[in-house]
Amino acid sequence: MQETDKYKFLTEAPVNGVILKMAIPTIMSMLVTSLYNMVDTYFVGRLDTQSTAAVGIVFSFMFFIQSFGFFFGHGSGNYISRELGAKHHAKAEKMASIGFFSSFLFGCIILFYGEILLKPLSLLLGSTPTILPYTERYLWIILLGTPFLTSSLTLNCQMRLQGYANKSMQGMVLGALLNCILDPLFICTFNMGLSGAAIATVVGQIVSFGILLAMTRQDGIIGIRWSNFKPTWIAMKEIFYGGSPSLSRQGLGCFATVALNYTAGIYGDAAIAAMSIVNRITMFVMSMVVGLGQGFQPVCGFCYGARLFDRLKQAYWFVVKVGTIFLIVMGLIGIYYSHEIVSLFRDDAAVVAIGAPALVWQLVAYPLNALSMASNMMTQTCRKPWRANILAAARKGLFFVPLILILPYFFGLKGVEMCQAWSDILAFILTVPVMIYTFKQLDSEFKEENGDIHYSNEVLE
Repeated sequence: MQETDKYKFLTEAPVNGVILKMAIPTIMSMLVTSLYNMVDTYFVGRLDTQSTAAVGIVFSFMFFIQSFGFFFGHGSGNYISRELGAKHHAKAEKMASIGFFSSFLFGCIILFYGEILLKPLSLLLGSTPTILPYTERYLWIILLGTPFLTSSLTLNCQMRLQGYANKSMQGMVLGALLNCILDPLFICTFNMGLSGAAIATVVGQIVSFGILLAMTRQDGIIGIRWSNFKPTWIAMKEIFYGGSPSLSRQGLGCFATVALNYTAGIYGDAAIAAMSIVNRITMFVMSMVVGLGQGFQPVCGFCYGARLFDRLKQAYWFVVKVGTIFLIVMGLIGIYYSHEIVSLFRDDAAVVAIGAPALVWQLVAYPLNALSMASNMMTQTCRKPWRANILAAARKGLFFVPLILILPYFFGLKGVEMCQAWSDILAFILTVPVMIYTFKQLDSEFKEENGDIHYSNEVLE
């Protein structure tokens, strides 16, 4: 699709159909990416409880790594979509290279210091003495893929926010599928155990990186050029405004998971393994709604840039309604089959006894997350940084971290199991007044302006 056709499609075609067309590839991408996380958990779960727990512990650090890929990706990508909506192609082109190379270089920094501080980092993430050797082995290999993971996530966001959801999906899905194929091969056939799972993950990340980078040479997609990598204070400020909510969301996800591991660790390795499994399952379910929201983001960015407020609101409410209905249906299924689902990943009575009620607790409040997710994505794309950061921080930071410290004190292990549900409820309650205020402000903003976009006139000139 040519650039002019893409602009017309995102700003004029029936909005529900546009979102679904944009969302289907992103949903598939999110599903497959979540699936390879679950495949890791499944095959590692065939080994032992300590290996399962180690993957869960390292998974929290992968949240931290991903947070910077999304930070640079959403920061540059949201800016790109707004500028393309305003027909400022040159500015968008410069931002693409700044975002990509910044992400790759930051990934290299994480790799370097992560390997140097491997043992203290493993302990910091919540490893118990019995899990520590497994965590170090898995983390050492996972760190090798860090620059490729951060920069491929950045490319994925940029391409998706340009309206090329199909292209961004292909790169991520092919790498994830390769990981799913290599997992049983390395873990079982070659008897590489936990190390095999880590190697499969890194190989998949490198393949995704190569495919996505090659796609930037195709017609219509903004290319990545070293000559355009000229970071300025203004450019980095725009990345911060657009990307900091993602950094908050993913970074606090890391912090929350570490806090969860520490608290669950009080009740033994089985508790850590159980909560790790539950987190993977619920993330798999939520990934479909996140994919729907990601299909909404380019529509949101282009409509904001083109000053189409009514269309933007219509798109937002469509995502909220569809996402809520889906989470209700999936929640009912997950609650009914909670024991069977958890035992599928680790057939250990102690793990299932903790994981099944924890899964029920999380799924009870899960439908509320559709509104919270769509609101966070809208405020982030429309460059409302303080609101986007508050909403991003709410579910995994603002509420979860205090609750994971308070609830177990009064309710013991049950407090660990119910913590995420109460956090989701409080995040929903916070989101409602924030969005009422945001819609009122946007309505006033769009009425006052004559179509000029004042926020970016100085950027990347």
